[in-house]
Amino acid sequence: MKISVVIPTLNEAEAIGEVVSAVPKDRVHDIFVVDNGSMDDTAKQASLAGARVIHEPRRGYGAACKAGAKAARDSDIIVFLDGDRSDDPRQLDAIATPVVQDRADLIIGSRIGGVLEKGAMPLHGQLGNHLIVLLLHLLYRVNITDIGSFRAIKTDALFDLKMEQMTYGWPVEMVVKAVRKGLRIQSVPITYRRRIGVSKVTGTVKGSIMAAYYMFLVPLKYFWKV
Repeated sequence: MKISVVIPTLNEAEAIGEVVSAVPKDRVHDIFVVDNGSMDDTAKQASLAGARVIHEPRRGYGAACKAGAKAARDSDIIVFLDGDRSDDPRQLDAIATPVVQDRADLIIGSRIGGVLEKGAMPLHGQLGNHLIVLLLHLLYRVNITDIGSFRAIKTDALFDLKMEQMTYGWPVEMVVKAVRKGLRIQSVPITYRRRIGVSKVTGTVKGSIMAAYYMFLVPLKYFWKV
């Protein structure tokens, strides 16, 4: 099956070359790095490492992911991962294989259920993750252990979800809509590393607050939606 990797980025020049280089090229068809308005050499470093660079001027994690997904539309499976080195592309098989073998429609790499390097995820990030996973279980009866960024999904299934959240709500919207569509969702353990640079979410007060707002608002919004 044709697998494409989508890596949303914003000012990841120090890390993106290493990330792209670590993607197992014999397993993927294309690597798309989506530059979401970087002020550094992210696009240049990604291109030098062998990625195809997509420019998405609309700021937002969801906007970057959606732009990458559109570029990867002819793939059978899309794998999303972060460009700050926290997600290890060498674990791609663990993420993609259950989807390739049709044992799942959406796989989410579990940092909580795997190995967290020291300093990779702050305590407030871990707490928030536990709470959102609990909320998803209570509202939708979905049994996952993380809402992380490293994930694989069938391309047709992704576009059938008609994703709307263009900022922090994209990851949880995907899960909620996948449940509502009856897709098979699983978590698989991964090793989560210390990122290069500062997290755009848990690394700032504003990012933490906005992410928490959207992560909790989105499940409630779609729970009441017919």
